[in-house]
Amino acid sequence: MVVQFTCVEENNPGEKWLALFNKTWPFYQQWFLSEELGARKGYLSSFDRLQHYMPELIPIYIQLTQLVGGGDIESRFLTMYCPPPYMSGCSQMYWGKGEPFLIRNYDYNPKLIEGVLLKTNWLKPVIGMSDCNWGLLDGMNADGLSASLAFGGKKVSGEGFGIPLIIRYLLETTSNVAQAIAQLKLIPVHMPYNITLADSTGNFATVFVAPDKEPVITNSPSATNHQSVVEWQDYARLTGTVERLNLLESVQLNTFETEQSIVEKFLSPPLFSSNYNRNFGTLYTSQYYLNQKKVCLYWQHKRYIVQSFLSFHEENISIDLAVQPVVNQLL
Repeated sequence: MVVQFTCVEENNPGEKWLALFNKTWPFYQQWFLSEELGARKGYLSSFDRLQHYMPELIPIYIQLTQLVGGGDIESRFLTMYCPPPYMSGCSQMYWGKGEPFLIRNYDYNPKLIEGVLLKTNWLKPVIGMSDCNWGLLDGMNADGLSASLAFGGKKVSGEGFGIPLIIRYLLETTSNVAQAIAQLKLIPVHMPYNITLADSTGNFATVFVAPDKEPVITNSPSATNHQSVVEWQDYARLTGTVERLNLLESVQLNTFETEQSIVEKFLSPPLFSSNYNRNFGTLYTSQYYLNQKKVCLYWQHKRYIVQSFLSFHEENISIDLAVQPVVNQLL
């Protein structure tokens, strides 16, 4: 299966962002209406919640809704308030020895990924992997704060925001881990997620968020797809979340690990998954360097895309997920 990835730079929402929206909207609209329109919150209540919890994003939100024509469904979708449930499998880890970085695998259905590394300058410079058109799966801002999300492994949902928009908000409005945690304590989330944060000062944390409890802040540098304990056994077995977390924790204790050995582990089982038929295959590996303010994207057979705030180039690439790996050529 071939997946397309694109690097796009646009300081303010405009023609490039609109082209991305128009390309993905038929699929997002189908997903957004999958439980009937009545299952989604109305525009006024959705906008009110966005304005209450993330007021700094309102000017950007207004620009986006104007670009797409101001339709009711589009405007409700873009608030990301109480969207339909969705799940992904992910592994993520902060490494603080030598040049600090946050690295993650994103495991999901290859037919549903936007595949866009987007550089913007809305409230501050941000680079990240786009999701839900203006949310982020992972990313970094020019202050050196990086954030990554992973599904929290519980069958529970409630009233709150989709996590990609919360990740965007953190990177647009905060500069370090402490500030990001303070915001996470205030914003409701509609499903359980694990958010790993790291900044250029060496601070890091993994925060467990869920709609049915207060955020739990941990000093763990790693996260997979369960929180304090495994609560969804079938999902845990399917995704190997315990095995993956055990490996990440052993990496932290191994004094012989290097940047190259860590990248190779993320590009090899059990961290790397080829379970594409069941929608939990690894689609990309991203590595955010917190001091150098750059990001690298990897696939099993190819090291590709090195971008930074000082040097960002627009580019398209086709990734054949069936190609056999050549891991030892990556670094």
